[in-house]
Amino acid sequence: MRIGFIGLGNVGGKLAGSMLRNGHDLTVRDLDRALAQPFLDKGASWVDSPREMAQTCDMVITCLPSPAACSAVMEAEDGILAGLSPGKIWAEMSTTDSEEVKRMAAMVTATGAAAIDCPVSGGCHQAATGNISIFAGCTRDTFERALPMLTTLGRRVLHTGEVGSASVLKVLTNYLATANLISLAEALTTAYAAGMDLNTTYEAVRISSGNSFVHETEKPGDPER
Repeated sequence: MRIGFIGLGNVGGKLAGSMLRNGHDLTVRDLDRALAQPFLDKGASWVDSPREMAQTCDMVITCLPSPAACSAVMEAEDGILAGLSPGKIWAEMSTTDSEEVKRMAAMVTATGAAAIDCPVSGGCHQAATGNISIFAGCTRDTFERALPMLTTLGRRVLHTGEVGSASVLKVLTNYLATANLISLAEALTTAYAAGMDLNTTYEAVRISSGNSFVHETEKPGDPER
């Protein structure tokens, strides 16, 4: 399967790197050509437009900073939609609006291609090692077709239902992580005010019932900041 990847930022670049490490035939594109150069140096190909990528790749992945950015890449005259055809797959790995991804997916399926909304969860460090979690909203048939590629990118891949369902769950898990981060900040602030050493406090929380993914990945810094 020839895979195209658009969006080589903090998360996208690490996901694309996992594909190269695992021997996938990869084509890349980003508005900043300099971000693509390390991938090109390692054997990836380049295209001059999203349409060309959709024409030449079996699966096109977008990992972009906003729904507006995705819309521009998809719907422009030389965008992805202009190059899709039956049998191809578009996978949206951005954190995006569920209604917007469903709107895009409807246009994708109108070309005969299939759509997956598959945001990731777990942070850049897990994306870099291929251990990130992936939610996949799509038909079961499309999920089975894409699964070999998705398991290259993430250790845990969950089929969440139809297109749009994965984006809902992604926002929900972001909400939970944020709530946990706020409560963690309050706990560490209280510990500091009580004169506790923050490294000792961190370790106590880590081995206790108060531990969490957020706690393990957000170690204490300068308490005066």
